[in-house]
Amino acid sequence: MAGENGLQGRTVAFLVAPEGVEQVELTDPWDAVRQAGGTPRLVSTKTGSVQGFNHLDRADTFPVDHAVADVSADAFDALVLPGGVANPDFLRTDERAVAFTRAFFDQHKPVAAICHGPWTLVEADAVRGRTLTSWPSLQTDIRNAGGTWVDEQVKVCDGGPNILITSRKPDDLKAFDEALLTEFARGPKA
Repeated sequence: MAGENGLQGRTVAFLVAPEGVEQVELTDPWDAVRQAGGTPRLVSTKTGSVQGFNHLDRADTFPVDHAVADVSADAFDALVLPGGVANPDFLRTDERAVAFTRAFFDQHKPVAAICHGPWTLVEADAVRGRTLTSWPSLQTDIRNAGGTWVDEQVKVCDGGPNILITSRKPDDLKAFDEALLTEFARGPKA
């Protein structure tokens, strides 16, 4: 993992919908970013709070730091897209959430997505020419969007102007966290 202060001074956006985020896919990388000295910020399509889920069961709620309509990618150094089936399915239908995601690619900033999170990347036209992993049910969507899908615990793709880190599921969180901390510490590609 990145050193104790590997993300010192870096602010990381976690983009989630008001409901449906897989809680552990939000909280585990969030804690990793914070422990590495970074500042995680919860961005959602609405203000207030978001509802976490443990698979299909309601879990905890989390306060939103910023509505996606009120911020831009300029304010952040990196982006994390947690999964859960409903979360990215909702985000990919929200024009502002898709534009916010796309802006990280336009600005060459690192992005990490886990489980169903790459659905938002598909909608943002950010998988074309890239190799990534996800929950297996997304493989056809990724291929249809011009990406290459692989069944790997974590995939770091540096093709294109920025780094993309992807993982399949909660069981992959340790490898996902390690990869995103390493890549986020490096910052945008030159």
